[in-house]
Amino acid sequence: MRNYEKIMKESERLRKTICNRCGKEIPVADGCETEGVFHVDYKWGYFSGKDGERHKFDLCESCYDSLLEQFCIPAEIEG
Repeated sequence: MRNYEKIMKESERLRKTICNRCGKEIPVADGCETEGVFHVDYKWGYFSGKDGERHKFDLCESCYDSLLEQFCIPAEIEG
């Protein structure tokens, strides 16, 4: 979950990021997260039960790792 603050009339800066799964607050300095965060912003399309819905959430690195461990087929990881 991302929280922004207005810094000018039409501008905003990231103030806080909280992991939606565990509630951990991710440190933010000068509008940038200082730890790894997995951010999802996905709009569901046709042929889904969520047609037109937009889902947004953030996971800290630990929660992301826990999610990957549950996969039957491992994620493709490069680099």
